[in-house]
Amino acid sequence: MNNKVLTTMEEVKTYSDPYRLQILNVFHRLGKPATVKEVADELGELPAKVYYHVKKLEKVGLLSLVETREINGIIAKYYEVFPGEIIVSRGTKEDEPMRQVVASENASHITALFEQNKQSFVQRMDAGDPSSAHLLNRSIYATEEEAKELYAQIVKLCEPYFMKRREKGTNTYEVFATVIEQMKNMKS
Repeated sequence: MNNKVLTTMEEVKTYSDPYRLQILNVFHRLGKPATVKEVADELGELPAKVYYHVKKLEKVGLLSLVETREINGIIAKYYEVFPGEIIVSRGTKEDEPMRQVVASENASHITALFEQNKQSFVQRMDAGDPSSAHLLNRSIYATEEEAKELYAQIVKLCEPYFMKRREKGTNTYEVFATVIEQMKNMKS
């Protein structure tokens, strides 16, 4: 699987925008190339608003135009989401403004991801269906290499399920996983 490394402020800001993250999530959920109209319908938005953000995502390589079709005299453009892992470069020590932007955008991005997953989890629990919402929050004890390998195994384990399937009984689930080292001063 390829990686996309975001190295400029424009790329980082484009990717970190919460609304654009929603658009990328819709493309992932659809699991196929889709039109702006299809994404707008999923979001309950006007296509013109979504189109503006799709063009920004396309410009930095997070979406690609993969096909055009003429449908009833209208050209339908089909976009596909970047299939690999997206990595945000932290910049160099000499590039302090970039480092500050990345830190700020990372915090916003992580907050948005946590909030989306928290809301989904709470909604499922409030609906009285705890069997379809699972939470794991445990400490593990590993070397840095083992922790990296664990993350790689989690991604590999999920890969067969990333593509949308149309089989009867197939549902959509959100997976949110973090593998983070505790702060050095917090270790016992």
